[in-house]
Amino acid sequence: MSAYHLSESKSIAMMKFLALCFFVISLINIPIAEARIRHYKWELKYEYKSPDCYKKLVITINGRTPGPTILAQQNDTVIVEVKNSLLTANTAIHWHGIRQIGTPWFDGTEGFTQCPILPGDTFVYKFVVDRPGTYLYHAHYGMQREEGLFGSIRVALPDGESEPFAYNYDRSIILTDWYHKSTFEQAVGLSSIPFQWVGEPQSLLIQGKGRFDCSAANPPMKADVCNNTNPECSLYSTTVVPGKTYRLRISSLTALSALSFQIEGHNMTVVEADGHYVEPFVVKNLFIYSGETYSVLVYTDQDPARNYWVTTNVVSRNATATTPPGLAVLNYYPNHPRRSPPTIPPSGPMWNDVDSRFNQSVAIRARKGHVYSPPATSDRVIVLLNTQNQVNGKTRRWSVNNVSYDIPHTPYLIALKENLLHTFSQTPPPEGYDFANYDINVVQNNTNATTSDAIYRLQLNSTVDIVLQNANTMNPNNSETHPWHLHGHDFWVLGYGKGKFDPINDPKKYNLVDPIMKNTVPVHPFGWTAFRFKADNPGVWAFHCHIESHFFMGMGVAFEEGIERVGKLPSSIMGCGETKHLLKP
Repeated sequence: MSAYHLSESKSIAMMKFLALCFFVISLINIPIAEARIRHYKWELKYEYKSPDCYKKLVITINGRTPGPTILAQQNDTVIVEVKNSLLTANTAIHWHGIRQIGTPWFDGTEGFTQCPILPGDTFVYKFVVDRPGTYLYHAHYGMQREEGLFGSIRVALPDGESEPFAYNYDRSIILTDWYHKSTFEQAVGLSSIPFQWVGEPQSLLIQGKGRFDCSAANPPMKADVCNNTNPECSLYSTTVVPGKTYRLRISSLTALSALSFQIEGHNMTVVEADGHYVEPFVVKNLFIYSGETYSVLVYTDQDPARNYWVTTNVVSRNATATTPPGLAVLNYYPNHPRRSPPTIPPSGPMWNDVDSRFNQSVAIRARKGHVYSPPATSDRVIVLLNTQNQVNGKTRRWSVNNVSYDIPHTPYLIALKENLLHTFSQTPPPEGYDFANYDINVVQNNTNATTSDAIYRLQLNSTVDIVLQNANTMNPNNSETHPWHLHGHDFWVLGYGKGKFDPINDPKKYNLVDPIMKNTVPVHPFGWTAFRFKADNPGVWAFHCHIESHFFMGMGVAFEEGIERVGKLPSSIMGCGETKHLLKP
């Protein structure tokens, strides 16, 4: 064979070898599920709206409330450009249930992780949605959430993966309560001497729509203020096809109310809670607290010749005379969406039926095959007594271990990272209360509460148990339901109890086999709730009652963990308090 042919053979062999190499490399580089960037541009404005037929100023996102639903897949990056066109109000937006791993500065919590967004400014949030599930976003500045600045986040599994339950269609529904007074009026009343309570809400809204009875208003209202014929307050209607299974993602962002949710003639199978799969169980009434999200499966197997009521009612508070049920319509195709059901809306459960609500909490367990086992023991136990107090014998506040929380002017994340420790108290907050002598069942002499902006410093990667202990308020024979929300983490719900928590015997009853993981959990009247979490997400994280007026009145704490592991802070979160000098001209 000639040298020419030998050279040609080697060249062909080399080309085949290189082609094979490129093929193998291409296989290696094929992503199993390619993460995408989801980009949103929002403008916040005050606009006059009539969600329950009463016209008032609300905060809209691109002209809407609720705002647009964020749709993404697991591990996508979400970018939201927020332009604050509120003219005279600051703002911040929290991404509720998104853990912000590696991006604690985009948690959206004013005073904790960022300075507020000033009027006229644009702020860019950028974060990864690392888990599938049902989440929320809402204002986290003052009491703005209840002005309409909220919406849904729906995170799907990557392409090619499936959930452990089947359904045909997917819908999101947010439940809220609605006040006619502005949040500015409410905040002034809560801060006044004498104290002025916000009262019960005037309406309940289902996906931003409700119906206040304008004719019953006292004093009477003019038609340009309250008009029941306004199409803007027509009841929310969701159309379904008979014989199909619907996944309804039910969320609550109420300012005050605990709720029940029911669909006339239909059972609901609970399958997800706060982004985690639940061992399925069937309910007629779903009890839901502010900050919680659930997925329920509903099979449309009823008479298709008519529509059905969807209702929500206040529970845990005696609001029967002040807050009517929220109404919507389950529209069976091909009936007209505005066709009223032929029946009277079903009444919800009794408002003071604590046992039914307690039993639902206990029933929620992690789904078999999707159990993430908690650590067998904890490194630290913090007991938080929830009480209503007076400060200086005059100002009424909510307190934790007799300390009422104040949000600092310089955000913790920046203060700790930039060594501005003089900007908040360095006295550690109490990790318990006078267990032996405190009677949770009677009104206490609560004139000695203090205020503080101190924080709990947690060792990075340690395991922490939190016990929430409820007690009597300043009113006799009264204890309220408090939904507590933890930023930056999910936690294992270890147990619920009635009465005073027993630190010796109650931990022996903890569920360490299949506890559900959540980010929001209720503590029931005169009861306790215990959960466990890993302090494995460097940053500073809020933990607070999700009732707007309660957090405003001091019902919250702050956790710091691994601040030395937090990366370089973006300058966009600075500009308030003592962070001003950190901004270079």
